[in-house]
Amino acid sequence: MATKKVKVRVKKKKINFKRTFIALLIIAIISLLVAYLVKLPVKNIYVSGNNIIPDKEIIELSGLSEYPPYINTYFNDIKKNLLTHDYIKQVNIKRKVLNKIYLVITEYKPIAIYNDQLIISSKKQVTNDYNIDYVPYVINNIDNIYDKFVESFTKVKADVLLKISHIEYAPNDVDKERFILYMVDGNYVYITLTKIDKINKYNSIASELDGQKGIIYLDSGDYVEIKG
Repeated sequence: MATKKVKVRVKKKKINFKRTFIALLIIAIISLLVAYLVKLPVKNIYVSGNNIIPDKEIIELSGLSEYPPYINTYFNDIKKNLLTHDYIKQVNIKRKVLNKIYLVITEYKPIAIYNDQLIISSKKQVTNDYNIDYVPYVINNIDNIYDKFVESFTKVKADVLLKISHIEYAPNDVDKERFILYMVDGNYVYITLTKIDKINKYNSIASELDGQKGIIYLDSGDYVEIKG
């Protein structure tokens, strides 16, 4: 029996030029958009939280002063750069739309001037590059109690610290952590580091003196001796 050959016709698919064109167009648009975003520079840099270090210095130290491509800015690098500054304690970075970067800075608190250096709350003694003159001067040696001094005076409120002119380390037989605070208004305050929180009530205590000058004992007894 003879085998009958059957010819199979293969139907050729027609190319849909319209769909192909649209697909290629979409790919081109996406590629151009990605290329644009990669090259798009940082447009605005906002700095907040800093009271000592100028905005310009922070931006330069962060590595953003040349307004690099927005998409290629790495928070870890920015933070690492900023934390090399002695005065900077913490950095919080926020990236927002429209090419904006926010740098929120927390600075170490200035405590006092000691041996012509500025003591800050990190316990470092740094060069007073910013001419800070609103902290008291330590007038004698505190090396043997230095760490505890800084830890304690970090707790003093800023508005009270402003009212202290000089600090003298004055230990006695009873208390090795005793200090005399010479106040801007002419009063003296005896205080010990274990009771440092009491100095934060200074404004209230001074107001009760009715303009008189006195010696305020906050180290023991909590009483005031009016000067003659």
